Amino acid sequence: MWARTNRATEEFYARLLQEFNEEKKGVYKEPFIYEADVQVQLISKGQPNPVKGLLGENDLVFIVEKVPLEKEETSHVEELQSEETAISDFSSGENVGPLPLPVGRARQLIGLYTMAHNPNMTHLQVPRPIAALPPLWVRCDGSDPEGTCWLGAELVPEGDGIAGVVLFAVSCKGSACALFQVTARGFAQYELFKSSVLDDTVSPSHTAITLDISWSPVDEMLQVPPLSSAATLNIKVESGAPRGCLTHLHRELKFLLVLTDGLRTGVTEWLEPLEAKSAVELVQEFLNESSKLDGFGDSTKKDPETVKHDAAAVDRSVLITVRGDLDFVEQLWCRMSSSVVSYQDLVKCLALILQSLQRGDIQPWLHSGSSSLLSKLIHQSYHGTMDTVSLSGTLPLQMLLEIGLDKLKKDYISFFIGQELASLNHLEYFTSPSVEIQEQVHRVQKLHHILEVVVSCMLFVKPQHEFLFSLTQSCIKYYKQNPLDEQHIFQLPVRPACVKNFFQSEKPQKWKVEINGGQKKVKTIWQLSDSSPVEHLMHHKPALSGCIEKSAGVLKVDLMVF
Repeated sequence: MWARTNRATEEFYARLLQEFNEEKKGVYKEPFIYEADVQVQLISKGQPNPVKGLLGENDLVFIVEKVPLEKEETSHVEELQSEETAISDFSSGENVGPLPLPVGRARQLIGLYTMAHNPNMTHLQVPRPIAALPPLWVRCDGSDPEGTCWLGAELVPEGDGIAGVVLFAVSCKGSACALFQVTARGFAQYELFKSSVLDDTVSPSHTAITLDISWSPVDEMLQVPPLSSAATLNIKVESGAPRGCLTHLHRELKFLLVLTDGLRTGVTEWLEPLEAKSAVELVQEFLNESSKLDGFGDSTKKDPETVKHDAAAVDRSVLITVRGDLDFVEQLWCRMSSSVVSYQDLVKCLALILQSLQRGDIQPWLHSGSSSLLSKLIHQSYHGTMDTVSLSGTLPLQMLLEIGLDKLKKDYISFFIGQELASLNHLEYFTSPSVEIQEQVHRVQKLHHILEVVVSCMLFVKPQHEFLFSLTQSCIKYYKQNPLDEQHIFQLPVRPACVKNFFQSEKPQKWKVEINGGQKKVKTIWQLSDSSPVEHLMHHKPALSGCIEKSAGVLKVDLMVF
């Protein structure tokens, strides 16, 4: 028996080592088969990792599973499986993916991995010094009394050698009735906001705001975190949520990107119009209204109610104050960005504008500092002379892009300064005209994402101004150094007293306690959550005395010292 075990240990270690060495050379391989029934795959960082949610993310990890069953094998396997261990219905005749192994077989494989790394097993024919392999995790079928769904082993390095192995056992069963008198650290996560199923059916969105709280000691199971805890808000926001309050402003940004892509590639994918009337009709009506107004300084200014009505198409947010000082080109942008659907539309609209300026029909009012080509032509028209402009090639796209860029920059500046969340110096990087126009658009995209993050917190968290200021500055600092990333999670410490209404009145999405056993890496983790901790087994969901009522998970950790 021992001879067979020794041989199996040597063969298993050699095969794992071969896979590990090939991965270091950059050779990607499919899972390999061990002893006909076992499939082993080396998961690299960035690849889908089924145990990532249990212990975090290792750079490399071996995942061991049962070999997938082909269609022709199905009927024979079903005869052999008992009612207790059957885990899938193969009656559909389809091929199935990797399967869990019986717990006994999983323990055997963990044993081979552990033996191979034990420096005291000098009789084993393995290369010396023993190369430390990545952690090994085996998917289990939960057929034992504890309902084990994963077994794992991770080496404990010591200098150039191996001091021991940490053994993990993850189960979905266990009592949650009491906590023994031990030193423990608690953790709770509260979901403050998450995009709904309705949002995702309209347009996929993964916006989420959660609150993480940790504390020590823990007095009882499902303890409400004390005010002395450490709390952190985690904020991930994807721009343009269908039911968000910045939908129309985000559409303007999308139209800006359409123009940018048109300049860069020569191909323009126009957006669906928001207006029933054509762009040419809207622009002509706007020019007619402007020509009826008298006075140089107020030639295109409107009363506040009219301006507010015009700007409503831009942003109907109850949180964002609509600017009441839109000048001629900004009002023009509002109409054209919601109605232009072709290059011909764009050229016709600009031609109408230039003709009105040349004839002196309008003398539009502009903000000072506007540097777009159209603004320069308007300033020239004040003196009765205008440069001749040929509306061909990419110039029309460039002209519309410039006025849209100026308008959006002013919108964002107005919000952040108006809310006292940033100064012009803070925003200079995002609004500077000194870089080429493609980079300007990219920076405005970043600024819009910062706005989405801040407004989401204003809407769903309602924090104090001090927190919003810190959040804004954190986002500004991040985006001065990093590219646009709407999957990035912004984390910001917050005083528990400021968010106590969330964790003192709401049930946590996740609650866990970590019990340390006196030695480093020896611990037991109890985790209760509103979702199953594993995907490959469906367990009975116990009622947990008035708190989280869906699933409980237990992670037991032991240390084997060599």
